[in-house]
Amino acid sequence: MNFLVDYNLDGYAAVLLGILTKRGWLEFFSIQFVTFREAGLLMDSSDRAMWNYAQTNQMMILTANRNMKGEDSLEQVMREGNTSTSFPIVTIGDLARLDESEYRERCVDRLVEIVLELESYMGAGRLFIP
Repeated sequence: MNFLVDYNLDGYAAVLLGILTKRGWLEFFSIQFVTFREAGLLMDSSDRAMWNYAQTNQMMILTANRNMKGEDSLEQVMREGNTSTSFPIVTIGDLARLDESEYRERCVDRLVEIVLELESYMGAGRLFIP
């Protein structure tokens, strides 16, 4: 499963991947965190561009700070375009707490649960973790 990582989480994605590796999850399934740069998106890409890229490439979005302001906000785009086959947006509930190892591990546990049960979460819209 691929996650399109919002630009403000680039550094944390590497840490989350390290936890997945340490716990051995990557031996059972593939999880990749794709940055905006790797996806060819600009840091200031609109939420609509991010959503469209992720859906076209069958990716979940991993974010922490997208809001509901404006017609191109991620929340608005999701409400307009979400279907039963849409990949969910995974939102870290408290970005500041990603500095806490226990919180990061709980986020990883939740990511693994979502990946393992992805069919159940298709079309769910936004999922907050941990």
